Amino acid sequence: MDYDTLIYEQDDHVVTLTYNRPDQHNAVDRTMNRELHHAWQRFRDDDSAFVLVITGAGETTFCAGWDLADAAALTEPPDYEEFKRSIWSSPGECGYTRRVDVFKPVIAAVNGYAFAAGLETALLADIRVAAENAEFGALERRWNIVAGDGMTVRLPLVVGFARAMELIITGRRIDVREAERIGLVNEVVPEGQALGRAQELAHEIAELPQGAIRSDKESMVRGVGRTYEERLRIEAELTLSMFMRKDSHASGAAAFKEKRTPEWPHHGL
Repeated sequence: MDYDTLIYEQDDHVVTLTYNRPDQHNAVDRTMNRELHHAWQRFRDDDSAFVLVITGAGETTFCAGWDLADAAALTEPPDYEEFKRSIWSSPGECGYTRRVDVFKPVIAAVNGYAFAAGLETALLADIRVAAENAEFGALERRWNIVAGDGMTVRLPLVVGFARAMELIITGRRIDVREAERIGLVNEVVPEGQALGRAQELAHEIAELPQGAIRSDKESMVRGVGRTYEERLRIEAELTLSMFMRKDSHASGAAAFKEKRTPEWPHHGL
């Protein structure tokens, strides 16, 4: 697929996916939504792609959410049967937000506003690097639009139930320092440096053996909402993958024992 609203670039094992509608503050319209579904699955299924960095074009907006001009054109209610099929089949209305099948690391370079579905997009990442001018908020409150791309699911997991409830109910904007304080942001960098720092971190992660990273991320994701015992069983199940890898865990253990740097001809997979 050729993208009209995205830029998909790969440098070695790191993919950078840029939301590229700067004149619309990188808001997600129906065209971008379809392209995001393709781009995320492309990254997921590419054996040469290890880490994804997501960002927005320009230095003032990461993603301003759903394109309300595009949304305003949806005046007729959908057919009920079509709506039910969409709920079960669609990967999301503002991106790849209803799937939990990407177990490779994802980093968000938040270079400005991350509002509404833009905040939901940032929450898709495992690590959020934000510039000093970044702001966050569930601003869709103002237009009577519900959170439909994971806000009520992922935000409590990241910042806690009480803080998420307050942000979702009030719709207030928070600056990057408050976002860092409540755990929404992992690292703050000077304005204009979020993407560079995120890519630097992505390349560092890509140098690590990938098998254990993916297994542990999958364990955490699949364990959400399950009992303590179920989570331990999922973790134990996934540890079996270490015996099935081309680069066995024994290679790392032997290198540690022999006090040498391990070699990973298959990237730890």
